[in-house]
Amino acid sequence: MKYVIAYDIGTTGLKTCIFQIDKTIKLIASDNESYGLYILPDGGAEQDAEEWWSALRKSTKECFEKSTVKVDPKDIAGISFCSQMQGLVLVDKDGNALRRPMSYMDQRAKKEIKDGIANGLQVAGANVFKLLPSLVITGAVSSSVKDPMWKYKWVENNEPELFKKVYKWLDVKDYLICRCTGEFTMTEDSAFGTLLYDTRAGKQGWSKKLCKMFGINTEHLPRIIKSTDKVGGLTAKAAQELGLNEGTPVFGGGGDASLIGVGAGCTNLGDTHIYDGTSGWVITVTDKQMVDVSAMIAAITGAQTNRFNYFAEMETAGKSLEWVKDHLALDEIGIYMQKKHITEADDNAYESLYSYMTDTIKNVEPGSGGVIFTPWLHGNRCPFEDPNATGGFYGVKLETGKTELIRSVLEGVFYHLRWMLECQDKKLKTSNPIRFVGGGALSPVSCQMLADITGRTIETVKDTQFVGSIGAAAVVGVGLGEIDSLDNLKEFIPTDVVYTPNEENHKKYEPYYQTFKKIYKSNKNIYKDLAETKLMENNNKTKESWIQALKFGIISASAGIIQAASFALFDSVLKLGWQTSYLTSLVLSVLWNFTINRKVTFKSSSNVPIAMLKVAAFYAVFTPATTALGNFLTGTLHWHDYIATAINMCINLITEFFYDKYFVFRDSLNKEDK
Repeated sequence: MKYVIAYDIGTTGLKTCIFQIDKTIKLIASDNESYGLYILPDGGAEQDAEEWWSALRKSTKECFEKSTVKVDPKDIAGISFCSQMQGLVLVDKDGNALRRPMSYMDQRAKKEIKDGIANGLQVAGANVFKLLPSLVITGAVSSSVKDPMWKYKWVENNEPELFKKVYKWLDVKDYLICRCTGEFTMTEDSAFGTLLYDTRAGKQGWSKKLCKMFGINTEHLPRIIKSTDKVGGLTAKAAQELGLNEGTPVFGGGGDASLIGVGAGCTNLGDTHIYDGTSGWVITVTDKQMVDVSAMIAAITGAQTNRFNYFAEMETAGKSLEWVKDHLALDEIGIYMQKKHITEADDNAYESLYSYMTDTIKNVEPGSGGVIFTPWLHGNRCPFEDPNATGGFYGVKLETGKTELIRSVLEGVFYHLRWMLECQDKKLKTSNPIRFVGGGALSPVSCQMLADITGRTIETVKDTQFVGSIGAAAVVGVGLGEIDSLDNLKEFIPTDVVYTPNEENHKKYEPYYQTFKKIYKSNKNIYKDLAETKLMENNNKTKESWIQALKFGIISASAGIIQAASFALFDSVLKLGWQTSYLTSLVLSVLWNFTINRKVTFKSSSNVPIAMLKVAAFYAVFTPATTALGNFLTGTLHWHDYIATAINMCINLITEFFYDKYFVFRDSLNKEDK
């Protein structure tokens, strides 16, 4: 019997678990911590590496405090990671992240993918002379704007000075392993996720040919290891920060697409599982590499040797329900769905607001009153690649209520999962039953709905929301010798509940499902037009912001001239003395700045007070300092004060330009939504 810690680094949160590995993998304690996902106007999606580490530290300590079994840090036999995949974490020689990591959702590299592969003679959007070598070497091709290769090229093209400092290119979990051990590594599945990994027997490793073809610096690529390999022990610093023992073994782990299937117990050939977390996917285990370029599905390297995961992914599965929670439920539904506050319900009746919502819609008829939702809230990858695709409700009528809207969101996610499942069936045989895992599998209503829509028997496992961590624990178990291999884990991870499809409901869903599949084709030009309109709007806002800043700067310059002229008038003509003249001229220039900016730059009083407070702070701090510098440079004789003031104004103008840019107009020039 061994105790292990497994970390599951998701898109917006971390799950940390302590497991006991014996005859089964038993959950002892768990803790969840959240962190930010920063969505940028240009299609960027980033995260903060320090937020990951802070969540890791906090949740580790919380787990020990919550544990119902007394477990000491010295009892932990090993740790490992399951994480989101295809992120880009660029680090220096000390393992420090050089910039905020780019999420798998990032889709800024439109120019890079066009220049790199989406040009010339094409098949399925990829240059045929690059497509064919990629398929031969990796069994797949980097044809999605969200693939990490294009993120890497984006940084190279857009942040060249930062790019010069890059030592290694890591994925999310590999960065955290580096922070734990000081070792720069990448597991086979993450290496494959770069689509630069040679998967051919006897040639496994980084492909120099592909690196040369796509312009990748091979020095940036780390050492490749297996998921069950021991990378090293916790460093003294990492152990202290995590509250664990120095030297605790750290194992390679794997990406979520690899280890969630392991945690579901789906490791036999032909096993299919469906995952519903922030993103969603359908995976079937195969021993052959295959690819469906037209549907964007490929057999990717997993955690098992000589096994591949035929992988079809959608970007926003559970994230769609989270959107409902934030924008439809919390304003009215979650609070007053039944004309009473949710806190008045039985505290033990619902595990979360999600289960409350899904339980509330269970009596809505299949088909949601004719409403269909498209769950493409951040573009889509499979079975069609389109970063412009958007979510939407179709068929809304006067009688449509919010319960119908919520149910249509769940149905839309499951329609899409069925679509991907049927695309897989064109290349191999998916299983029946199918194991359903992730947060979406917590709700019996969701599980039955998936069975009814797909027409398949659905199985769930215990602690399904921690299935990624269970997979990471299994990897540690194999690494420690507690589990023979990953090839057959169902005795360690048995079935919990079984859901059989309701044939009547399945028939009701069929016409809606067929209509769902037609929506993208009928609207793809509209999605493109909307994206172009939004881009023009953002460009216009940026242009307006710079014009506003320019006006502000010109008026500030005029204020500087007024300060210099009034100083000369009060001191030389009126003989008020240097100090009085200086203070009076300063007050006049600030009043001029305030009055004119209110009429010309802001044209309303709403923005003026905050902006002018910042300007006043500038004058209060920088003007005395720059005046002193001017006096120092020109001497202390009285007649040199005018030269000193002129130098003061020049320094002020230069300093104020950067001050205005980064403090007064920062929000409008560098808009960033969290």
